[in-house]
Amino acid sequence: MVVATRVDESSLHYRGWRVVLACFLMAFFMFGFGLYGQGVYLAELQRAHGWPGTLISAASTFSFLLTSVLVVFTDDLLARIGLRSLILGGLVALGASTVLLALMQTPWQLYLAYALMSVGWTGMGTVVIATVLNSWFERRRGLALSLAFNGATCGGIILVPLLLSLTGSIGFRSAMLTVTLAMMALVVPVVVIFVGWPAGMSPASDRRSEGGRAAARGQSRKALLANAAFWTMVLPIAIAVMAQMGFIIHQVSFLEPLIGRASAGLAVTLMAAMAVVGRLSLGLFVDRLDPRLACAASMTSQAAALLVLLQSTSPTMLLLCCAVYGFSIGNMITFPPLIIQREIGAGAFAAAMGLGTSISGVVSAFGPGLVGVVRSLTGNYTTAFAMCVALDLMAAGLVLWRPGRRVKVASL
Repeated sequence: MVVATRVDESSLHYRGWRVVLACFLMAFFMFGFGLYGQGVYLAELQRAHGWPGTLISAASTFSFLLTSVLVVFTDDLLARIGLRSLILGGLVALGASTVLLALMQTPWQLYLAYALMSVGWTGMGTVVIATVLNSWFERRRGLALSLAFNGATCGGIILVPLLLSLTGSIGFRSAMLTVTLAMMALVVPVVVIFVGWPAGMSPASDRRSEGGRAAARGQSRKALLANAAFWTMVLPIAIAVMAQMGFIIHQVSFLEPLIGRASAGLAVTLMAAMAVVGRLSLGLFVDRLDPRLACAASMTSQAAALLVLLQSTSPTMLLLCCAVYGFSIGNMITFPPLIIQREIGAGAFAAAMGLGTSISGVVSAFGPGLVGVVRSLTGNYTTAFAMCVALDLMAAGLVLWRPGRRVKVASL
């Protein structure tokens, strides 16, 4: 008889916490460059090349749409090329993207850079991080996810102001190249040394039949798509993230004329800092919360912050609104794995995360472009951000709808 050894997940010697550190760094640079940094690119590329904001916003939308297609196949890529190869491939793609952003001269290079960024999201994004940590943690899963995803928020706190500061002193090109080099020096050794699956566990551990595994994945995805409960988890979060991404990408361009570059950078820092507080708060109390109710409250708070932001011209009030808005930003990527784990379970976790992230990504990808188009048509951000308020309120109502039928999917 085999006796299972109970792992002490609370011990600092547990290897899973080193995996959390690696995931933190992955999220730091992926979200720093791939999400929060796009507001910097929008402003700097307009200034350097005179390209219209709609062109650059459309490139952001293209990137997020492509990411949404690629992320569906994350589970297949993990099984085919392995965890470490997928992450390192994503890292190389992200590095190539940021180098190209620094050196580009023509619009087609912008779209190539954003396509490479999509490959980076596939190798270093939320699906990979959530799937890996789900395999390492059971009793401390919520805390592990919160700590790792705080890397995403810290990307906004540290990376964006750093890029803005370096751009002011050494120029946008040198700033991007310098931070890219730092990313490679930090992330490569940590991934190589620390990242891996727990002993005897991986998406590819069942080698009985690749065709059978593909069929099981297909059955799980088909069952999820046919179930209303799955859609009431995915669609409202997608709508809220669409509004959120639209605001984040345009935040610097909106605030800079009102309060200046330095204060706009401070607003990003405050927003991201409050996201850390919000996510840590969720991680500490996650077992006592109804994730759907907490999600609705977060969406409503974002709507309220944006509404006040549109009515104010006071620098202090604008900064305060960005801080309130930021409190729930981080939790928008933490809620999906928590709801999926609770309502779907571990058997189809990777399939549900991949499919849900893809659907959410397709919807939310229109956020930057939609805000950019409305801003161009109206000549200001008032109508565009008012639209984001309406989207948040609609999402908050939808996520509270709980169809009676529980999600049932085939175990992978």
